[in-house]
Amino acid sequence: MKLKYFMLAALSVVASLAHAQNAYDVANIPAELMKGSTAVVRNEQMNIVVRNESSATMNYTTAITILSRNSEGLAAMSEYYDKFSSVYNLKATMYDAKGQKLKTYKTSDFKDRSLTSEGTLFDDNRLKELSFYNSSYPFTIEYSYEKDFKGYLTFPSWTPVPFYDLAVEKSSYSLTAPEALKVKFLTSFNLKTDSLKTKGQVTYSWALKNMSSLEYEPMSVGLREITPWVNASPNKFEYDNSRGSVESWKEMGSWIYGLSKDVQALPEPMKVKVKQLVASAKTDREKINLLYKYLQANTRYVSVQLGIGGFKPIAADKVAAVNYGDCKALSNYMKSMLDAVDIKSNLVMLGSDMPSLNPSYSSFGQANHMILCVPSAKDTVWLECTSQFMPTGFLGNSTAAKNVLLVTDEGGKLVRTPVYNPTDNFQKRTASVMLNEAGQGQISIKTNFGACQYEDNLPMLLKDPTAQRKSIMNNLGLPDMEIISATYIQPDRDLPELEEQIHLKTNQLLSRGGDKMFLTLNLLNRAERVPRKVENRKTSFAVPFGYEDTDEIVYTLPKGYKASFIPEAVVLESEFGRYTAKTTLKDNQLIYTRTQQMNSKKYPAEKYESAVEFYKKIYLADRQKAVLEKMD
Repeated sequence: MKLKYFMLAALSVVASLAHAQNAYDVANIPAELMKGSTAVVRNEQMNIVVRNESSATMNYTTAITILSRNSEGLAAMSEYYDKFSSVYNLKATMYDAKGQKLKTYKTSDFKDRSLTSEGTLFDDNRLKELSFYNSSYPFTIEYSYEKDFKGYLTFPSWTPVPFYDLAVEKSSYSLTAPEALKVKFLTSFNLKTDSLKTKGQVTYSWALKNMSSLEYEPMSVGLREITPWVNASPNKFEYDNSRGSVESWKEMGSWIYGLSKDVQALPEPMKVKVKQLVASAKTDREKINLLYKYLQANTRYVSVQLGIGGFKPIAADKVAAVNYGDCKALSNYMKSMLDAVDIKSNLVMLGSDMPSLNPSYSSFGQANHMILCVPSAKDTVWLECTSQFMPTGFLGNSTAAKNVLLVTDEGGKLVRTPVYNPTDNFQKRTASVMLNEAGQGQISIKTNFGACQYEDNLPMLLKDPTAQRKSIMNNLGLPDMEIISATYIQPDRDLPELEEQIHLKTNQLLSRGGDKMFLTLNLLNRAERVPRKVENRKTSFAVPFGYEDTDEIVYTLPKGYKASFIPEAVVLESEFGRYTAKTTLKDNQLIYTRTQQMNSKKYPAEKYESAVEFYKKIYLADRQKAVLEKMD
């Protein structure tokens, strides 16, 4: 009996070891998680323990199976730290497709490097990182580490599905904090929150199991609407010897105001200079414009991220001496110059290329940028102080139409940045085309861009002629094209408008069929593709911004030719936008006019099929042809 018992026990141990050894066998992944996936998260755990207002620890471990080369970018571990945090106890292992161990990594295999990037003068951010290399797919990587926080403003968020084509077998997140230390969290819709109180501690936890991968959907507004996530924040904090509260946007604004109020004094010589700069101005708007242009001409942007320096501006007198600063420093410097001429302004925190600040959830992590606001009952002016080219009062697409935090002496206040309508974001183009019998064309094009389309095309103004011509060749895509000249100017630096003038010639504007020649009327602004159809679409969709394009092209027909066919006018209207195209004949000229206005609303997934049909009609309308014949 003893021998039999020993043998059974031994077999049990062997089976247990075999199971542990093969836990990452790809064959164990459920079939529904493999479908359409390039990687699968096998098991992810993030556990955060908060000790007090200035101390916390995170334990993180994950195992990811890389199924194909398309997800080789996930075969890496990286975690940042700074002087207020440390990363330690790093471990990593790689397994083959059967779950057999290929390699165990040593501490010395992890690289430790600075995160200072181009354009950053000072920061204290560093990175622990490790890349996993394996020539055979699939394989699995497993790594873990611990991170201590010696001061924090927010807690690490949980985003178990950060990418398309990524399935999740298991992922969990827990946050433990003293009951007396209030924490808050914002979660995705319908996500279950578990909580447990023990010995003066509260543990909140969330979990995800067996979520299939999601395919990228055209024009998608992102995964956050359909995948689970958690953002967590303390109500009170201590960071870099500074205490504050984010219980409300008002209190968060008070903390920011406290950091900046003692760094806004200009040196006396600079005050004198500022007053001289605006001596001829008759209105506050003229003074703002003169000082903003002075800022643009005499300072440059560099990033400074040192502890509290990530939130506290460099003193105005320092910026006056060195002529550089980050977004906080330059905005604060501009505020100081305005103060010197008795114009009140407010610093503004916002998320550039991020969603609006959530009115019901105040927290750090939603903002990454600072600008300046000069409030007025009739003519509030918004200033992007990091740009050397933007007109006074123009913000651009990344910061427009957002809830932002206005920092005042009474605390923070949520306000809204300007909205640019489709008619603001215009492209107005006129062109003349001289055709000859060989199908060649001499073309002159004049285009004006406004607001967000101005911003998109502003880089052309800053490029050298060679780079300009290369971009034109790529963007216009006309066959056998030769550029004769190209110029870009900003006619009025006070307006967000750019003017483009191009002269070129091409040898293949007309195609022949028998004794006829065919002319595609929309020469310069054709829809090049239709968004692909998506069955059972899951995500909402939108265009990046609403816009209006208007085109007029005047074709002078080849000598001895007439237009024997002109397509009928097209008018397309839908909730997504409006499109018109019309061709008229006047003497020996064809005049083609086209308008396309697109709305910037967010649409639910079920409307995508209708949007595809609208785009398909535009695609076909943009390919209408006129037929030319020789006159008798």
